[in-house]
Amino acid sequence: MLQDMLPVISRAHIAAVAAAALSALSAAPALAAAPAAVHSGVSAPPPVRPEDRAATTATSGDHLTVTVRHAGGGRDGRYRLSCHPGAGSHPDVGGACRTLDRNTRWGRDTFAPVAPGQMCTMLYGGPATAHVTGVWAGRPVDATYDRSNGCEIDRWDRLVPLLPDLRA
Repeated sequence: MLQDMLPVISRAHIAAVAAAALSALSAAPALAAAPAAVHSGVSAPPPVRPEDRAATTATSGDHLTVTVRHAGGGRDGRYRLSCHPGAGSHPDVGGACRTLDRNTRWGRDTFAPVAPGQMCTMLYGGPATAHVTGVWAGRPVDATYDRSNGCEIDRWDRLVPLLPDLRA
């Protein structure tokens, strides 16, 4: 009686399922060779465009402009920073370059904003804002920073001394 309820599977059906499975397995090496960001859902920075390479070459290395406002204590201003080799008007060129180097990872945007939907503490860190523009690791940078919640404060603090240290 149970055997009467089981579907009849033909050799053609088995052959079709086997062909589909082999097709899927043949695609596996291509998927394994793809970057991890594709598999994990983590977005990687965009590829370097020829015009970005030209901008980096023209200025011979990584260079950023940091504009800080409402930080108080004489920390507001516009600072230029070049790394590799280090130079500029930033108050701590060496420290800022070391911080950037330490926070730079292949496939991750050093200046990425807080992820949408991220749970953040309702902690206000003050009115300070910063805008960072330029080229870092061969990629264009245009990032804004504030201290409006715990996630934004943490994002800011990871880049101290590129951004002023406002921890009390």
